[in-house]
Amino acid sequence: MLKGYTYRLHPTPAQEEFLIKTIGCARFIYNKLLEDRIAIREEAKAGNGTRRKPATPASYKPLFPFLAEADSLALANAKLNLDTAFAKFFAGTGGFPAFKSRRRSRASYTTNNQHGTIRIEAGKVRLPKVGFVRFTQRRSINLSLIWWMLKRSSN
Repeated sequence: MLKGYTYRLHPTPAQEEFLIKTIGCARFIYNKLLEDRIAIREEAKAGNGTRRKPATPASYKPLFPFLAEADSLALANAKLNLDTAFAKFFAGTGGFPAFKSRRRSRASYTTNNQHGTIRIEAGKVRLPKVGFVRFTQRRSINLSLIWWMLKRSSN
């Protein structure tokens, strides 16, 4: 069984800026990939030429250099979220995926723990490309961390 815990992070101003940029990059990739999927679907309906595969987040990095600054796992998870949304749509359990708005959507991104890239040491959590971030720990975590979801709140 998977468990989820909520903790408050206390990043430095530079870390906070990086987290906000990463959230924006994850939203940007989601929207670009959705735009690309819609174009592929329209081409398939029209029957024009050969079918092309959807792009990957790595294929957008040469076109948009600011994406190289973000955590690559956050971008890959944005693609996986879009794939899940389309799977639910085609299974009939969800609506057509919508574009993520800067204001209306939940500002968050998910990153994975690969060989200890996310770990807790001395009241701080280490996040990929961010470094150690102070956080309020009210209960101990005895389980291995599989992934970490960061959400931005209005507080």
